[in-house]
Amino acid sequence: MPGIIINALKMGRLCIMDEGENTGKKDDMIGKLGYAGKLILAPMVRAGTLPLRLLALDYGADIVYCEELIDFKLLRSERIENEILGTVDFVHEDGTIVFRTCDKEKNSVVLQMGTADAKRALKVAKLVENDVAGIDINMGCPKDYSVKGGMGAALLKQPDNINDILSTLVKGCSKPITCKMRLLPKMEDTLDLVKVMQSTGVSAIGVHGRLKEQRPRHQVNCEAIKVISNMASVPIIANGGSGQIIKNFEDIEKFREMTGASSVMVAREAQWNPSIFRREGKHPALKVVKDYIKYAVDYDNQFANTKYCVQQLMVGKSDEPEYMRLLKSQTLREMCAIWKMEDYFDSVNKKRKEVEKVYKNRVEAVKKLKMDDGSTLYRIHLRYDKKNYNSLMTPKVALSEWCQTNKLDIPVYSMDENADRLYQATVKVDGEYFSSTCWEKNKRFTEHGAAMVCLRMKGAHDGSLDTNLEHKNVQGKDLAQKTEPEDRLQSSATGS
Repeated sequence: MPGIIINALKMGRLCIMDEGENTGKKDDMIGKLGYAGKLILAPMVRAGTLPLRLLALDYGADIVYCEELIDFKLLRSERIENEILGTVDFVHEDGTIVFRTCDKEKNSVVLQMGTADAKRALKVAKLVENDVAGIDINMGCPKDYSVKGGMGAALLKQPDNINDILSTLVKGCSKPITCKMRLLPKMEDTLDLVKVMQSTGVSAIGVHGRLKEQRPRHQVNCEAIKVISNMASVPIIANGGSGQIIKNFEDIEKFREMTGASSVMVAREAQWNPSIFRREGKHPALKVVKDYIKYAVDYDNQFANTKYCVQQLMVGKSDEPEYMRLLKSQTLREMCAIWKMEDYFDSVNKKRKEVEKVYKNRVEAVKKLKMDDGSTLYRIHLRYDKKNYNSLMTPKVALSEWCQTNKLDIPVYSMDENADRLYQATVKVDGEYFSSTCWEKNKRFTEHGAAMVCLRMKGAHDGSLDTNLEHKNVQGKDLAQKTEPEDRLQSSATGS
């Protein structure tokens, strides 16, 4: 079979020159992302969140994969445009952010999905396809949580299911579809599986050059990837070279030559220092850490995730005083202070508070509806955001205390459910009704929304963490002294 002539480096990017029909076929299958000659940030559990992806792009990566996201979790999430941060957030019904992205990476980010079912996979793809550049199916993760669910490496023994999932996505999704696999014990079986994958119309196949049972300490099988690359009719993305072969930028091309692949995907080396994608060479760890923290602050990245990722950026530096301070840090501002970045944190958060204030103080369109009993229903488009509240002072708690102070009966909640199993709560206070126009997957969230509308109409504070109120509730009591759990509040909908 004709070979592939690979040029070394050209303008800081890997470049492929075609020789023969096989490569021509690959070019036809590349898709919108162009999976040939690319530097790619691999999907990595916990590490592949927005700050690392943006940093990798800044340093020279062409394509960035997010960490594997399970289909069930995404299907229980709601797409929300975050006007404060300028992001698109997929928020789980429990309030956690499953996936956060932004315009800066829109044409470069690939969402990796964990799935074992074609119909679920397509539902997820349709949910996210307007916010990502491509979708990848994980067929190589050896972890128990993935394999026991029939996902990841478990799919390697299910060629029919692989065909069903990939074919369904290729036909039903507007974005390029890829998959990432591991080697099977027999090379013949591996090649047969690759033939199944490429027959579905995928744009590329990622190949981790190890068996399911092998770990990074085991030698990556470059020869196996090369055999696959020579046979395949779609671009092959080589993965698994970190540490053993890839230690700097030039080694990425070396690994690609050894595997004959179209592109290279880098995991651990990029997790430890994403500036490995720089043609000019790696940045010192100090600069990388500061660059990462800036993105974490800019996009309000979850603290525990930020702390974990910064620890990875400081691999081999556990004896340094900054590392010990990092382990002890409890907030993002404390982390910023380690590297004298607290002024940056304060500046960003001051501007964010100003934007939030403008957003919050927008004139709300209040809809007034007359009820059959002559009472009034007030409706405003307000949505409860869990991160803006202390667990001991929520809108429901604030409304309950407001009623107690004004010697009114306790609030009574009712619930409506639509055909999509979304909920909308209404709260009755002093003979009047209040409801948010937002539909929610979480019953408790929509009750909080109704309470927020009532408090807004009454001109009372809703319990949000407003620094101007020093985290006090509407009666001025310190939150630390609050003991009544939210579950004791009356709710006809939830029985609490």
